[in-house]
Amino acid sequence: MRTTVSIDDHLLAEARDAARQYGTSLGQFVERALRRELTMPVQQSGPEVPTFSSGSGPRPGIDLRSNRALAEYLDEDDT
Repeated sequence: MRTTVSIDDHLLAEARDAARQYGTSLGQFVERALRRELTMPVQQSGPEVPTFSSGSGPRPGIDLRSNRALAEYLDEDDT
């Protein structure tokens, strides 16, 4: 089947060079690369973070973007 796709010029040049090195056509090289990519498991973006619908939330004044502030808060519970 024929189709048209847009590919970055530099990537296309690399694919053409690689196809020549393998002794195949560009179409065969791209098809093989697509098959390989499609058989790989899908990577999740990261662990799922639980959310809570009730509770009081973080203590006022804690900057949740600061690892240091969170560590200091957690250390307060140890004393």
